[in-house]
Amino acid sequence: MEITDVRAHHIRIPYDSGVASFRQGASAITALDMVLVEVTTDAGLTGWGDAFAYVCPRTTRSAVEEMIAPQARGLKVPDAAGIAAVMEQIQRNLHLFGRYGITMFAISGLDIALWDLAAKVAGVPLHRLLGEMRRTAIPAYASLLRIGSPDNIAAECRKALALGYGAIKLHETTTPAVLAARAAIGPNIPLMVDMNCPLTGEQAIAFATTCRDAQPMFLEEPVWPPEDFATLAEVRSKSGLGIAAGENACTEYQFRQMMEAGAVSHAQPSVTKVGGITEFLKVAALADRSGIKIVPHSPYFGPGLLATLHLLATRDDGLVEMFYLKREACLWGGRADVDATGHVAVPAGPGLGYEPDRGVIERYRVL
Repeated sequence: MEITDVRAHHIRIPYDSGVASFRQGASAITALDMVLVEVTTDAGLTGWGDAFAYVCPRTTRSAVEEMIAPQARGLKVPDAAGIAAVMEQIQRNLHLFGRYGITMFAISGLDIALWDLAAKVAGVPLHRLLGEMRRTAIPAYASLLRIGSPDNIAAECRKALALGYGAIKLHETTTPAVLAARAAIGPNIPLMVDMNCPLTGEQAIAFATTCRDAQPMFLEEPVWPPEDFATLAEVRSKSGLGIAAGENACTEYQFRQMMEAGAVSHAQPSVTKVGGITEFLKVAALADRSGIKIVPHSPYFGPGLLATLHLLATRDDGLVEMFYLKREACLWGGRADVDATGHVAVPAGPGLGYEPDRGVIERYRVL
């Protein structure tokens, strides 16, 4: 069976985040941009992948079309055991364009699609190819967008708990915001704080000290630049709090540098960025050997979400991240949403488990 084509579909689904906002510079973002990677074969099977594309969908789409598609057309579809070798060769072929950022986002999309195909050929759910299934549903945490107002943060935290979520993540950088969230959710609900790389090491240590009473599970990416692993390690050591990072890292190689520096207690590989399922598995194995927890970066609603669910199904711990917002449409007909108990069911069908709704793709396609 050979790959006959690779297509990139840019879709944009509007959402409502209430009092929260997600911004790129001065502009508010009010829609989810996704680049779906469709891999077709001469046997009629189709694999679906997901290339990271929040605010750069046209660039990611071009990378898939100009770099990935020519590499993949005509290739024999590998089985699960052969995917790693295929993907390493493609990384080698494309290393001139960088092994981080857009190039790896596009590579990630192809890798996820190849795993989808391998599982479909075998006639099993993806998790069956990855290891022993340990969980049939994954606990989710509500990943709140930036709000700012402590009163509004408290109100949104309470709403999320009422919907069944069992953990909360903030995207805030002030102590009053963190303390307000803890007061709203009580002492036993896990609370995470994603800072998106704003501080020096000294500032991050001071911030951690002021919000220590809120007992966050971790501070996520508190320092700039995100690859300053030595400073992250210092913040972790001096603050006494857990430190998470990895959504901005690509490949096992960079995660190894991070872990060897002692920078993190929680590693956050992002399956649509890191190099796909293949690299995610390498990072997870490295983390397990190092005694570091895996908490994936996973605020997706495309194939990357399904891939993350399958990866977490083979692990005893780890939460799935769900952006706390209301989408106008869903690729999966609501089957990959959080239930009343705060969990997301692991798909049981072949491959990723669900086929995307082509009607939704066409309705929200960006040409």
